[in-house]
Amino acid sequence: MNNHHTSGVVHLADVTQRPGFFQVWEKQRHRGAHWFVECVAEFFGVFLYVYGGVGSTAAFVIGGLTSQPAVGSLLQVGIAYAMGIVLALVICASTSGGHFNPCVTITLTIFRGFPIRKVPRYIISQIFGAYIACLLIYVQYKGEIKALEEVLAAKGVLEAVNFTPQGLAGIFGLYAPTGANLGYVFLNEFVSDFVLGMAIWSCLDPTNFFTPPAAVPFVIGFAYAVVIWGYAPVGLAANTARDLGGRLMALTIWGTKASGGTYAAIAALTNIPAMILAATCYEFFFTDSSRGTHFSSST
Repeated sequence: MNNHHTSGVVHLADVTQRPGFFQVWEKQRHRGAHWFVECVAEFFGVFLYVYGGVGSTAAFVIGGLTSQPAVGSLLQVGIAYAMGIVLALVICASTSGGHFNPCVTITLTIFRGFPIRKVPRYIISQIFGAYIACLLIYVQYKGEIKALEEVLAAKGVLEAVNFTPQGLAGIFGLYAPTGANLGYVFLNEFVSDFVLGMAIWSCLDPTNFFTPPAAVPFVIGFAYAVVIWGYAPVGLAANTARDLGGRLMALTIWGTKASGGTYAAIAALTNIPAMILAATCYEFFFTDSSRGTHFSSST
């Protein structure tokens, strides 16, 4: 009898037989191609998160520029990002671990022994996923974007509004509100990212029975929605991959004017120390090795 039968674990192969091609591929995948599959999962996870959130942002911004406020709202954007994260975790997390954010990858390396050799390829895959998602959304909205650019240029306001949160480039690249104090923007970003980090780390705690595995995608997704609803108007990135991928896409379309200036560093980097501090805080005050876990040892 196979070991998985005696241990009580039922594998997919025990209940259904996949076509021969997939069986051959799985053998290769388990030997030498698993790193590639993990990268694909990280790519698609960020792609789904960004495709949902940025697509909703496109409707929101274009609705504002065309005086059609019913087309989108901040509430809608928050829900779209939340559901994008739910889809990302449900579809991809079982393959790669579901990082979908460089700050998560880096923090797991520090606290949970995630292999350092995997960090660069995970982060590159994450950023690339955001870049491709933004590029595809641009193509899907290209007709509306080009028409609006012509209208705004004719009014003489295109340059003034384009690289702001209310502008067309601002759909993809993240920009601070016009005239914002970057100190306040940094504080807003750091506190929001710290709260997100605490939510994420609580979901990684196997002794936290309030977040069983099936609830994790929704807890994390709506934690993101909460900070978007409350603090996006001040300036919020929350994810290095979403920020850099979107900014690189904006640079591809609009050139160096889309760089974001000093705010670009705040948007891209703040979430990393915020996540590390959140994990440290959670480990210090909320983790308890004497508590029971979700897992039970087999005998």
